[in-house]
Amino acid sequence: KKLVVISPIEDTPAFKAGVQAKDIISKIDGQSTEGMDINQAVSLIRGPIGSQVTLTIKREGREIEFPITRAKIEIHPVKYSQKESSLGKVGYIRLNQFSANAAGEMQEAIDELETQNVSGYILDLRSNPGGLLYASVEIARMWLERGDIVSTVNRSGITDRQKATNRSLTDKPLVIMVDGGSASASEILSGALQDNQRATLVGTKTFGKGLVQSVRGVGKGAGLAVTIAKYFTPSGRDINHEGIKPDIEISLTDEQKEALRKSRDKIGTLDDPQYAKALEILNQEIAKLQNNKAQSTTK
Repeated sequence: KKLVVISPIEDTPAFKAGVQAKDIISKIDGQSTEGMDINQAVSLIRGPIGSQVTLTIKREGREIEFPITRAKIEIHPVKYSQKESSLGKVGYIRLNQFSANAAGEMQEAIDELETQNVSGYILDLRSNPGGLLYASVEIARMWLERGDIVSTVNRSGITDRQKATNRSLTDKPLVIMVDGGSASASEILSGALQDNQRATLVGTKTFGKGLVQSVRGVGKGAGLAVTIAKYFTPSGRDINHEGIKPDIEISLTDEQKEALRKSRDKIGTLDDPQYAKALEILNQEIAKLQNNKAQSTTK
């Protein structure tokens, strides 16, 4: 049993220290994590604000120590802004995780950007480890007018499908950015919009976490994570282990990742190569839409 980081949440102490998606936590303050469950690990990692914990990480065959200063974590899942492009204004929305307030904040972001008359959107799901299933479904419904969103199949083979409800907030062109830290609910949302041809995905293949799990007590404070269902995209793709492959692949070098980690203000700018590619693709889709409208008015 290994403690694998799905993705560190943006702006948290672990993220700022340099912990990455798919890192393996081998030691916590020198104590081996072999055989340790997630609850035991969390109890060791948590502590008083301002105190320090050292995580020993295995990454690509080598061990690295990360001293991390504990802090109070306050997460606002959605950040958004209007960006300029060669074809006018576009909306940039960064979703850090699918928490209980994520859908409400996403609706506020879309509503505000619509009042600013943006021509299209870039939705950044990079390093988003997931969260609540219902939040991903509600957010998908904001972008998708009709069609399936996700299917869950339980251990008895019973399928439950979540669908769009004809309540989308916008039909403007959409590009979604994903990477190896985009997991679970991020894969549900990106997979649904890709399968329904509602969005173009740019970046690298996602994490591949498509299991619904329940923790059951086994005594003495221990718990056992039991898989009770699996997620499938509308086209029937099994998210688990396979992940979601983007339509346009563009990866970052280690140097580029480190530069963006150190200079957070460059994320979602032209200094961010994946964003630059996403904006290029979005501009192409906006131009195509504008040309189609121009041709229809001349007929």
